[in-house]
Amino acid sequence: MSDRYIDFANSSIGHRLVGALGLPAPTRLERWQAGRLRPVEGALLIGGGPLAKHVSTFANRLTDAIYSYGTEPSRATAWIPGHGPKLKAVVFDASDLLHTDQLKQLREFFQPLMKNLDHCAHLVILGRDPQSLSDPFAASAQRALEGFSRSLAKELRSGGTLQLIHVGEGAESQLEGPLRFFLSPKSAFVSGQVIRLNPCSTPVSDWTRPLAGRKALVTGAARGIGAAIAETLARDGADIILLDVPPARTDLDALAARLGGRSITLDICTEDAAAQLIEQLPDGLDIVVHNAGITRDKTLANMTPEYWDAVLAVNLNAPQVLTKALLDSGTLHDNGRVVLLASISGIAGNRGQTNYAASKAGLIGLAQAWAPLLQKRGISINAVAPGFIETQMTAHIPFGLREAGRRMSALGQGGLPQDVAEAVAWLVQPGTGAFTGQALRVCGQSVLGA
Repeated sequence: MSDRYIDFANSSIGHRLVGALGLPAPTRLERWQAGRLRPVEGALLIGGGPLAKHVSTFANRLTDAIYSYGTEPSRATAWIPGHGPKLKAVVFDASDLLHTDQLKQLREFFQPLMKNLDHCAHLVILGRDPQSLSDPFAASAQRALEGFSRSLAKELRSGGTLQLIHVGEGAESQLEGPLRFFLSPKSAFVSGQVIRLNPCSTPVSDWTRPLAGRKALVTGAARGIGAAIAETLARDGADIILLDVPPARTDLDALAARLGGRSITLDICTEDAAAQLIEQLPDGLDIVVHNAGITRDKTLANMTPEYWDAVLAVNLNAPQVLTKALLDSGTLHDNGRVVLLASISGIAGNRGQTNYAASKAGLIGLAQAWAPLLQKRGISINAVAPGFIETQMTAHIPFGLREAGRRMSALGQGGLPQDVAEAVAWLVQPGTGAFTGQALRVCGQSVLGA
């Protein structure tokens, strides 16, 4: 669905009027386009502590234009504020800021950059997990990075985003994958997030088709976000198996044919759904994306048992039962990937959605609880929590609520199904076993929730 306000705000007359009236002026976001080869098309600035030198060793695979500021990473040209090029991407290593006095380096590094960022710039701060540090002062300084990064993300303009990555000891070699995602337009609608990166022994061998040779199942795939996920996984080389309910067969079969995949029609809430699914997957799976979900909104005072039971059955119980069956049967291979489609409603809550929010929060809890149990098999499990996404469902929201949902984020607009799909596609790559048991919000840094 088209966002007419963005169309107006970015028109010649609209830009002048919006500025004169002091109205929000959301920028049309740059997203990944077919045929693009490099994650960053423009200047990449690298600075900060020892991890900056590590990033510089693969920076030439991200872009040709590499600059340093404040430090001297190898193979980088010095960047001078006001004289260097506009910056498309920035990486600052704050992992060695271990005392309050050192935190001033954040201001000293980022302040000169703020008026020199390009359109839709992507910034990443590297740090250490405060809980991994025994020194209270060091842990305090590293925890301060979260408040700084979330606040600075809200100050960025022109579609800029910023993330904080906690790099675990031994996970330094895993940085290329997250930076390829967070410094590129694939993360256009992700901002203000804090990510934990752990060691992982499974590398990506081909960044142009990172999912080549891997079999992926996507539920609720006939349309909307599910269809976008299927298309993106296929683009990245996966063999796609699409699942949806029997009434969606026509759309499902058409999409499967277009993507060269296979379709399965199945009601995932039936008692024998797991057995039926496993029977149709004789060669097993490498990737499972639980996208199928429904809403039945009512305030709790008016919530019927049927509404409650239906939402919990589809959104939470079915992913639990199906995933356990796929694991127990060995259908999901070792080093597999599981992604659960949650929602910011499951993080922040939402009036009239006690059933829906409970189901989505349950998925986040499932990922957190299962992650350590699955690590011995090299399997990662994560949740993706979309915010306001432009779909057929949100198109039917009353105008006032729809506009509020769009504007209540740092980026001032709704996301697209592609934004969710890109996040899922990154999480199911081989190297993202370094990222597990976490919830990645795709919400433009919504004001709702943490």
